Amino acid sequence: MIDYSQVISQRVQDIKPSGIRKFFDILENMTDAISLGVGEPDFQTPWHIRDAGIYSLEKGFTKYTSNAGMTDVRKEICSYLSRRFDLRYNPDDEVVVTVGGSEAIDLAIRCITNPGDEILIPEPSFVCYGPIASLASGVPVPIPLVADNEFRLSPEQLEAAITPKTKALVLPFPSNPTGGIMELEDLQKLVPILLEKDIIVLSDEIYAELTYGRHHVSMANIPEMRDRTIVVNGMSKCYSMTGWRLGYACGPRELIGQMTKIHQYAIMSAPTTSQYAAIEALRNGDGDIEAMKEEYDGRRRFLVSGLRKLGLDCFEPRGAFYVFPSIKSTGLSSEEFCERLLVEQKVACIAGNAFGESGEGFVRMCYAASMQNLEEALRRIELFLDSLKKA
Repeated sequence: MIDYSQVISQRVQDIKPSGIRKFFDILENMTDAISLGVGEPDFQTPWHIRDAGIYSLEKGFTKYTSNAGMTDVRKEICSYLSRRFDLRYNPDDEVVVTVGGSEAIDLAIRCITNPGDEILIPEPSFVCYGPIASLASGVPVPIPLVADNEFRLSPEQLEAAITPKTKALVLPFPSNPTGGIMELEDLQKLVPILLEKDIIVLSDEIYAELTYGRHHVSMANIPEMRDRTIVVNGMSKCYSMTGWRLGYACGPRELIGQMTKIHQYAIMSAPTTSQYAAIEALRNGDGDIEAMKEEYDGRRRFLVSGLRKLGLDCFEPRGAFYVFPSIKSTGLSSEEFCERLLVEQKVACIAGNAFGESGEGFVRMCYAASMQNLEEALRRIELFLDSLKKA
């Protein structure tokens, strides 16, 4: 009998399963449930993008591409970033095309992390950064953010978290799960500290197109930070292309070259069909972005207003497609709230502590859902809250 505890890497065994999956496992066996849990656009990939992928298959474009991605894809990424965010990169050696933004994050962290290096991670945040840092022999260091500051990272919080072992800072804005953003003045306050301490920035900008009333600004827009920032983005959220698994990283050639080397051995190249679809999206998809964002904005305002009417304190998110209401007034933990809401009223949302300990007392609700489902979800949440008051 094999003792698999001796076979499996201790580092892997020490990683906790994603707290998000727990609720989806319960949801899978339910009927008539409304899910506000999946962090995925509810729109179909626009037809002109699908057509480009289909056409590439019909023409037999099914071979490997260059490791860094097709030249045309890299050129279109650079054109898109320049047009939409005033970010300028050389497509020849400052871009690598990856299997979703998640692979780009993995490549970046593995590229810069030596054993014992500390990676600062503002939380609540997406679940992957800490485990990836641990797998790279690094030490994830959470920085708890607070609703009173709209879940922004302050210079005081950053400075307090830095030690001689600090290597990098993850900037996950716009934020999953809070919907918080960092504006130019917020970023500028961090720059002197980052420069003094010689810290690299990993800027996860997968929700950059989904900001409301503000235009997204990247740390790489600040001249002094351009060459110490790795920008991660992808096609999943802005073009509703989650299943196509196409992302990218941009940054100084010295870092991108090493990331491409890891990618070369681990993955070879991103999916060819997805790369052809991405060319069409990047060239002709600006209108799709605006149409989807307008719809999300209406849902955002509707859901925030509805939750506040129900007595749940809810910070107004400025980015992504999530709300992060406080459920502290119910007296339930985040997990208890979500489990009972799912079982008793068949509405799925995600416990805030799945995104770090500072998420306790909150839940994440995704408004990438139809207005009809949002209306029904609010009705059921009201019934659930009423039942708690009567208990």
